[in-house]
Amino acid sequence: MKPPTFLAIDLGAASGRVIVGTLNDQNLQLTRVHRFPDSGVRLGQHLYWDFLRLWSEIKKGLWQAGNQFGQSYKSIGLDSWGVDFGLLDASDCLIQNPYHYRDSHTDGMMEAVFSVVSAEEVFSRTGNQLMQINSLYQLYSMVKSGSPALSIARTFLNIPDLFNFFLTGEKASEFSIASTTQCFNPVEKTWALELLSSLGIPTHIFGEILPSGTVLGPLQSSLAAELGLNNIPVVAVAGHDTASAVAAVPATDKDYIYLSSGTWSLMGVELDTPMLSPAVLKANMTNEGGYGNKTRFLQNIVGLWMLQECRRQWSRAGVDYDYDILNQMAAAAPAFGPLVNPGDSRFLAPEKMVEEIQSFCSETGQEVPTGKGAVVRCVLESLAMEYRWAADQIDRLTGKEYPVVYIIGGGSKNQLLNQFASNATGKTVIAGLEEATAIGNILVQAIAVGEIVSLAEGREIVRQSFPMKTYEPKDTADWEAAYSRYKKLRDMPPRPAA
Repeated sequence: MKPPTFLAIDLGAASGRVIVGTLNDQNLQLTRVHRFPDSGVRLGQHLYWDFLRLWSEIKKGLWQAGNQFGQSYKSIGLDSWGVDFGLLDASDCLIQNPYHYRDSHTDGMMEAVFSVVSAEEVFSRTGNQLMQINSLYQLYSMVKSGSPALSIARTFLNIPDLFNFFLTGEKASEFSIASTTQCFNPVEKTWALELLSSLGIPTHIFGEILPSGTVLGPLQSSLAAELGLNNIPVVAVAGHDTASAVAAVPATDKDYIYLSSGTWSLMGVELDTPMLSPAVLKANMTNEGGYGNKTRFLQNIVGLWMLQECRRQWSRAGVDYDYDILNQMAAAAPAFGPLVNPGDSRFLAPEKMVEEIQSFCSETGQEVPTGKGAVVRCVLESLAMEYRWAADQIDRLTGKEYPVVYIIGGGSKNQLLNQFASNATGKTVIAGLEEATAIGNILVQAIAVGEIVSLAEGREIVRQSFPMKTYEPKDTADWEAAYSRYKKLRDMPPRPAA
């Protein structure tokens, strides 16, 4: 009998992938059939996602999967980054390309919202970390500008839900992705309609919320025929890529911290209920949904984005190093040099990341890194310090000490950063699962269609299928001294907006 195969569509903030997962005798094998770049497109004054190109790439990947592995798959699942969304009109047409979360239309919108509803109330009703990229502030920007798109909208769908609609014709919001919006009440598990209404955001555009792992329906017949596939069931997996990645963590007990490492670093723990205390708000932690109705209690950290942008800037200048070479240069640079706060707003969408890093160091009285190795080391050590800060908050707020950090996702390939993370946190780091998001996506599909019975079984399959590498803390006294210096930098007020 042919082993069951699954199709995972994983849209990250830097690249997208279509991956075939084959489940054979409790062993999961992955085959990447299509990979494509994923980035914003500037049109006029705004930055958008190129939805039509992404849709074309998804279809290309599905066609290639059918051509390579045959027509019959058990199911299809799609995940993506959080917060961004598309709006459909009364005829179910996409009104405009979705805004990119790094677009400037949310500048000043947090303060504008808090002039109507306090930050404390927004947090108590949504449980989300206060970040200007959240859907709430994107929508409020549209309210403030009198957006024609918002006035004719009939349906709000986050990115994975939007693609699922075009795959199946079914309009629904999946739990984990809805929970990233700051429009969702994590206690009642419904849209925060009273909050939305108080801000003038139309509430009729928010529809049904489905549990992660719901089978939406078959691939639309016309699309299946176009792609040479059968009418394969489409599963609303844990649509937020981090929720899918966390589902794949191959831990054997509950006492661990996960760190999904990529363009963003998301560091947290799985809980049964959200944490909404003033102390959580002060620490700017977030509560998001996970598979099995779990709460992902975490910190959103500007991750390898800084390194990606430095590399892109150097590449534009004609110096194109791969990440391994950059890490070798960083390893050779002096340790414990200048540090930056990755959460400073200047690093969200700068034109020149290297100069912003240097400017931060200059403004804070530190030595300015000039060589590429020194810049990269500054970024990696700073990220490790932020991991330490987040881990300390998690331990303190949950009242537990977690001895192990599982680093998963594309960033788990960065062995230098993995070791820095162990050194800075003083915790054992277990790293691997470059394609953790696709793996979790496939596990949720397999449960939904009855190929495996539980997430516990799925995680056992992961343990049998993929190697992990362990890192133990080194030079902890030196890292502790550097962390004391980092905390002072982190406590400095942000630079005033230009």
